[in-house]
Amino acid sequence: MTEVATPRRSRITPEREAELYAAVLDLLREVGYDALTMDAVAARTRSSKATLYRQWGGKAELVARAIRHSKPDRGDEIDTGSLRGDLHALLRLEDDCTIEQNSALMRGIAMAMHNNPDLRQAFRTQLIDPELSGFHQVIRRAVDRGEVRPDCPALDFLLHMMVGGFATRALLDDQPPTQAFLTAYIDAVVLPALGVPVSS
Repeated sequence: MTEVATPRRSRITPEREAELYAAVLDLLREVGYDALTMDAVAARTRSSKATLYRQWGGKAELVARAIRHSKPDRGDEIDTGSLRGDLHALLRLEDDCTIEQNSALMRGIAMAMHNNPDLRQAFRTQLIDPELSGFHQVIRRAVDRGEVRPDCPALDFLLHMMVGGFATRALLDDQPPTQAFLTAYIDAVVLPALGVPVSS
């Protein structure tokens, strides 16, 4: 009787996974999404292309997961007791150098998403939906504390406002976003839109 081999997904250690993700981000910064190939990732990481496809299915999923892995966990541990404190604490998860690198990376990815529906879907699943979930949790706490009215019309645009602060800094001022800029932006734009008084 002949045995039929069943496909197995090999186990990649967390350390190896982190190494692969770092290499993907390096390549992404060097050549951009469209020019990045699975062959190049395989060569850079000394992996087989078959392994990469088995683990991640394709370039879009691999890139989205690499970006997600590079972002700090914005989990439940941030609860300062005020919306202003929570938003400022979220900013402090990344230093100015990391913010600048991520801002440049995200501009390139945003352009690539226009022509790549698979990247758009992977990006939504891996980054946008988790970010929205985190912001909704922060806002729910603020509403529960009575800081923000539950019917405040700006609530639906919180993430839009935050993304706008990142994106327009480079576009309008030709400078990278920094913690100082984004903190001032939150105090001058985001909190007033939500009806939250800003106190020092």
